[in-house]
Amino acid sequence: MKRVKTAVAQIRSRGGRASRLRLSQLEAALVISVQAGLAAALAWSIGHDLLGNPAPIFAPSAAVGTIVAALGQRAHRTIELLLGVGLGIATTDLLLSFLGTGFWQTGFVVGFAVLATLVLFGRSGAAVGQAGGTAVLLATLAPAQNDLEWPRIVEAMVGGAVGLVVVALLVPLNPMRILDRDAAPIYQRLAGQLREASGALTTGDQQRAIRALDLLRDMGPALDRMHQALSGAEEVVSLAPARWLRRQDVERFARASQQVERVIEHSRGVARRSAMALQYRERIPPDLSASVARLADAVELLRREHRAGRPTERTHQAVRDAVYRAGRARAQGVDEFGDAVVTQLRTAASDLLRAIGYDATSANDEVRKGVQDGEASLHPDG
Repeated sequence: MKRVKTAVAQIRSRGGRASRLRLSQLEAALVISVQAGLAAALAWSIGHDLLGNPAPIFAPSAAVGTIVAALGQRAHRTIELLLGVGLGIATTDLLLSFLGTGFWQTGFVVGFAVLATLVLFGRSGAAVGQAGGTAVLLATLAPAQNDLEWPRIVEAMVGGAVGLVVVALLVPLNPMRILDRDAAPIYQRLAGQLREASGALTTGDQQRAIRALDLLRDMGPALDRMHQALSGAEEVVSLAPARWLRRQDVERFARASQQVERVIEHSRGVARRSAMALQYRERIPPDLSASVARLADAVELLRREHRAGRPTERTHQAVRDAVYRAGRARAQGVDEFGDAVVTQLRTAASDLLRAIGYDATSANDEVRKGVQDGEASLHPDG
């Protein structure tokens, strides 16, 4: 009955986390859609009313292109847009002056503009798309309409600038929500699989530890998304004055994320050595399982306290408890792979302390003292 209640509680917890994640994703999508609509409207208004273009299609296109660019790449995307437009105009003007206009000239000019952009800028989608699009427009419309070049350049500049202004001043994203949306699955999986490894040690289920190891290995895509989110958050706190106060929080998160990746690596070691200890039927003291579970608590607390911008006292205490329990487990007696679990846990604990601001020496000293205190609790005279 107790196991059933525990399973139901876990399912409800996972469902709640999934609902919160979907809500966060919806909020971000709504903000970006509002940014895109507002930027398009402003760019069209400027192109129509200030630049005097009765059909200003270039400015809204550039503005929306800037908005929908990947987070962290918007300023870079705007530069690419302008470079693509300029290269498309230069190659088209040069070639059409020699080749004239027609169906094969259009194909040749567009192909050459795309080739030149790829050679100069590599696989930059924004620059290549703008160069090709500009070449198409000039090659097909130039015979019927003169002087398209400068309006194209000016409107692209206006649209890109409007997109950046909307992102930076009018509707800036909350950088910590950006980070939490993509970091939450990483922290949840890391803590969840540490709990699975702890449960495997408690129940003697080797396959459970192996499954935890497999899921910890399969975190590359999630880490890539977190890196992109971090780039986006850094962009927001750099461009948006309203978010400058969160710059310190973003920098702290960036430092912590580097250490969390190391914690993931050492947690794989915890799961791997746990599976091997179970395979060889080594003695597993209860405190060894408890130490791994407490490390999982520390991972969850780190995310909560960083998200809220609070001091990391509870994370520190959880890490301290984890290594204390590991010291007790070692004092109770562990074999080769059990001792390796303790070693991997100590290293992961040190990295978590570095994630909350400790330097490497202080973190290692704190972990060593916690293990020694745990050992001394069973052998005070040792």
